[in-house]
This record gives sequence, structure tokens and C-alpha cells, in this order.
Amino acid sequence: MTTRQRYEGILAWFEQNMPVAESELHFENAFQLLVAVMLSAQCTDKRVNMVTPALFEAYPTAEALAQATKEQVLAYVKSVSYPNSKAEHLVGMAKGLVERFGGQVPDTVEALTTLPGVGRKTANVVCAVIWNKPTMAVDTHIFRISERIGLTTGSKNPLQTEQTLIRYIPADIIPKAHHWLLLHGRYVCTARSPKCPECGIRAFCRYAAKQR
Repeated sequence: MTTRQRYEGILAWFEQNMPVAESELHFENAFQLLVAVMLSAQCTDKRVNMVTPALFEAYPTAEALAQATKEQVLAYVKSVSYPNSKAEHLVGMAKGLVERFGGQVPDTVEALTTLPGVGRKTANVVCAVIWNKPTMAVDTHIFRISERIGLTTGSKNPLQTEQTLIRYIPADIIPKAHHWLLLHGRYVCTARSPKCPECGIRAFCRYAAKQR
């Protein structure tokens, strides 16, 4: 099986079996998504969704968050991973939005990554989810399963994985493909005990072929 054939088979299966694939984070606008994705680093979406309602009520806009202190924000996010640094980054990000972007979330990866605490993965998520841009965010799940199932070979870091995925995945489905791979890694192709018997893409999977 060629790499191209593997991609085509896997993408076709997801398109048929998971036509709707969306973020599990709760948000109502670009600002809320940006905040939620920043909080989700090395933290579960479930935990983030428990934290953000009160946070968004207290700080509904970039302008409101920019006026807060790190200590005030920390009181809302103390149950997520790395709360101190995330609280500091959230305030810094909000100040950057107000000072450089008029309080509006920019729509390019380049602009987003100038904000404190906003890395490439976070920027890619926001651009794909809010503006449906062909940006592929690579988190730990996608990095792991792309190599395992054979979408990448020898990728040493998330950027290499991202570059390979966008080379083979059609641009118009990249935003949805991000969620396909993320959810597959989160619930089926898990790190320690992949659920191969119930996996719909096992016929195209390099790992499954080796097991056979």
C-alpha cells in the first residue's frame, strides 16, 4: 500500500463514518475559543469546560481580561494544569489583542503567534475552527497516531507531522481532518492500549498490518 492510498482510504472512511467532527471545547466566539485552547494544553477538554463558564462570565472580552491581574485570573483556572503560567499568558494575550488588534482575534497563524502563550498549535486550531482555514494543529494525539497508523514516517516533531499531513490531505477538509485524527487518537487509537478490533481504519493502518 502506498502512502497516498493509505491517506485516501483513511480519509474516505472518516468522511463516511464521521461526517461531522467538531471541537469538544465549549465556546461561543473566537476569543472564547482562543482562551479555551490555551487552557487545554496538557489538560483535558472536560476540565477546561468546567473552568471556562465562570471565567467567561467574569471576563467576556479581551478588554475585560486585559484589565485583570494574574492573581485574579488564577482564581478561575487553578484547577487546570500549569495554572500560574496559563493565568499569566491569558492576561498577556488579552493585552496583546487590545494593544495590537483592537481587541479582535486575528485570523492568521503569523499574527496569533505574536501573542503571549499562543503557540503554533493553538493558532492553527483557532484559524481552522473559526475561519475554516487549511491549518493542521498537531497535538500529542495526532503526533502519535499519525506515526502509528502510517500517515507519517520518522517525524521528529509536531511541525514535521503538520507539514506531511497538509501535503497529503486536501485543503478543503484539513479543518475536519484535524478533528477526525484527534478524536480517533483520544478514544480509539489510545496511547497504551489501542482498540484495534473496533477500529474502522485498521485495513489501512501500518500498525495493524504489523500485528497481523
